[in-house]
Amino acid sequence: MERHFDEQLAGLKALLIKMSALAELMITDALRVLVNRDAATAEVVARHEQLVNDLQIEVDELCLTLIATHQPVAGDLRYLLGAVKTNTDIERLADLAVNICEKAVILLNYPPVKPFVIIPEMAAITNGMVKDSLHAYVNRDATLARSVLARDDEVDNRKRRVTNELAEHIRHFPETTTAALELILVARDLERIGDHATNIAENAIFVVQGKDVRHNAELRPRE
Repeated sequence: MERHFDEQLAGLKALLIKMSALAELMITDALRVLVNRDAATAEVVARHEQLVNDLQIEVDELCLTLIATHQPVAGDLRYLLGAVKTNTDIERLADLAVNICEKAVILLNYPPVKPFVIIPEMAAITNGMVKDSLHAYVNRDATLARSVLARDDEVDNRKRRVTNELAEHIRHFPETTTAALELILVARDLERIGDHATNIAENAIFVVQGKDVRHNAELRPRE
C-alpha cells in the first residue's frame, strides 16, 4: 500500500512539473508576441491554456483520491493539501499569460511606444520564480522557496518603474495613451505572476516546516 502511495505521489509531482513547464512556456511566448510583435505565437499560447486547464482537473482529482484512499498524515497530508493550492496558482499563471498575450495582440495595432527593457527583465525574474517555486515544492526545498520570496520585491520595484515611466511618457506624448496603458497592464500581470509564484513558495515552506509564512505570519508574536 505504501509503495502504491509513493508511486501515485511521484505521478502527482510529474503532473505539477508538466503544468508548471507549460505555464512558463506560455509566459515566454506571450512576451514574444509583445516584444517581437509575433502574432502567430498567440495561437500557441491559447492551445497551451487548454492543456493546463485539463491538467488542473487531473491534479485535483488525483489529490482527492490520494487523501480519501490513503488517509495521509503530517507532512504527506500537508503536501497534498498544498498541491491543491499550488495547482490553482499554476492555472492562474497560465491565465495571466493569456491576459498578457491578449494585450500584446491589441498592441500590434499601434506603433511601439518605446524600447522594451524593464518588462522583459520582469518576465525573466518571474519565470525564474515560477520554475524555482515549483522545484522547491515538489522537492520540499524550503531554502529555495525562501529565495523565491526574496525576489518578489524585485518584481514589484520594476512594476513601479514601468508605471512611472509610462505615465511620464503619456504626459509628453498623449497620443500614445492607449498603448501605454496596455503596457502598464502587462506589467501588472507580470507582478501577479510573481505573486502566484510566491504563493507556491509559501506552500513549499508550509509542507517542509509546518510554518505559515503568508503575510509575515511567522514574524508576528503568538498570543
